[in-house]
Amino acid sequence: MLAETHLHPDTATTSATANDAMSAAHETPASRPTAATFINPRQHTAPYAEALRSLAAEDWQRLHVPAHQGSRDHAPGLAEVVGEAGMGIDFPMLFSGVDQDNWRMINHDRVTPIMAAQQLAAEAWGAARTWFITNGASGGNHIATTVVRGLGREFVLQRSVHSSVIDGVTHAELRPHFIHGRVDPGLGSSHGVTPAQVEYALTEHPESAAVYLVSPSYFGAVADIAAIAEVAHAHDVPLIVDEAWGSHFGMHPKLPVNAVRHGADLVISSTHKGAGSLAQSAMVHLGHGRQAQRIETLVDRVVKSYQSTSSSAILLSSLDEARRHLVTHPEAIDEALATAEEIRTRVQNDSRFRDATPDILGGHDAIANDPFKVVIDTRGAGITGADAQYQLIRDHRIYCELATPSALLLLIGATSPVNVERFWTALQELPRSESEPERPIVLPGSCEKRLEISDAYFAAPQTVPFAEAVGMVSADALAAYPPGVPNVLPGEVLSDEVVDFLRATAAAPSGYVRGAQDSRMDTFNVVAETS
Repeated sequence: MLAETHLHPDTATTSATANDAMSAAHETPASRPTAATFINPRQHTAPYAEALRSLAAEDWQRLHVPAHQGSRDHAPGLAEVVGEAGMGIDFPMLFSGVDQDNWRMINHDRVTPIMAAQQLAAEAWGAARTWFITNGASGGNHIATTVVRGLGREFVLQRSVHSSVIDGVTHAELRPHFIHGRVDPGLGSSHGVTPAQVEYALTEHPESAAVYLVSPSYFGAVADIAAIAEVAHAHDVPLIVDEAWGSHFGMHPKLPVNAVRHGADLVISSTHKGAGSLAQSAMVHLGHGRQAQRIETLVDRVVKSYQSTSSSAILLSSLDEARRHLVTHPEAIDEALATAEEIRTRVQNDSRFRDATPDILGGHDAIANDPFKVVIDTRGAGITGADAQYQLIRDHRIYCELATPSALLLLIGATSPVNVERFWTALQELPRSESEPERPIVLPGSCEKRLEISDAYFAAPQTVPFAEAVGMVSADALAAYPPGVPNVLPGEVLSDEVVDFLRATAAAPSGYVRGAQDSRMDTFNVVAETS
């Protein structure tokens, strides 16, 4: 599921490209120009993707995995899904590292194409080191939480993290000390935390081994990572940032700076979300400085422990190509930004809908916002965000990233300009109720903690009807999805409010609750009561 760089920064190679990439990766963030101001000619190459295409050009008789062996005749339905070219480059991991100069399977002194690709990615994002992963940022969060376990059991954790972080907490049996970020109950959005909150949490819990935050938020609020990194480092702990929604940050002057360049020590980047690689592909970046150096070997060991020996060449090559396109085509980012701004401007000038950007920036937790997230407030528009989403799908074949009762959230790819007229025409055609529709409570309050997360998850469960679940201890993490932030954790007492919210989510036209015992939320898994 993962691919990693076997070349340590201290390893000498005979490749000038590799030497240059390693040298660039170990510059300090302040001394290194961003991709937006300087494009190294090597960034125009995609060594892993190019190696795959070169291999596919050969006339192979394939007697190896995968079983389709590159032929559409062997799997015609698969060819219709990924294309004949896709099947042709679906090589196993070791094969794709073959030295095409001498065709030896193993050459210990050689910089493989995947190593060179990851070195270029590290340079592009200003990291000391980068690993490609093929299980999404969820897999990256599992890696990061396991790294935390290598440092200690206690750590400071933002409460509004993705459910994959909670999965990692459960599996590693960690003891998080939660920081509760700003919540906008009207829009139904959770945002970030402040340096002061992190300082307070570390002071209150001096045994904490790390700080683990989310930035940007799902709605695009960017936290003050530079200041938070200073706080974490002053307490002698690393800062880990789930930057899943900011994989495009740092690639253009009009975009926020990415977390690694702001001093984060370990960053999870969901490259497919904003930067355009294929779904389920992502990266893990290592930062600079003493804390990053301290955890590098641990990160590498954990990455290897999660690695599949059958990593998808197609997904890995998509990371290589997405990096190349993002870095070398700033004009594509310009075009996409222009369309995002055009939609935002039209909303600002509209009498029916409202631009919610001021709400995103309205708290002390946010120092910037992601311009590619356009949040349209539907309060007062005679339609809920959920109904707007549903009718845009049904009548116009327009699919937006997320809807809440109060808002519609658009995600625009960093190099993907939007057909503004098509979207705007469809938005204006949405029907309007004569009376303002009822908008239920968007986000429930926090539930009371009764047990540690791992203790509850691994305890004997029982399944009960929803009415009986109220007041009992949840055995599962349950998250309205997207964004996938758990509304209740294992070990927390299920309240009337959270049960009603999750059932309302499940009943919505696009509702989905991750971790649910059944899709309608008629039943809940709870910790079995013992006499």
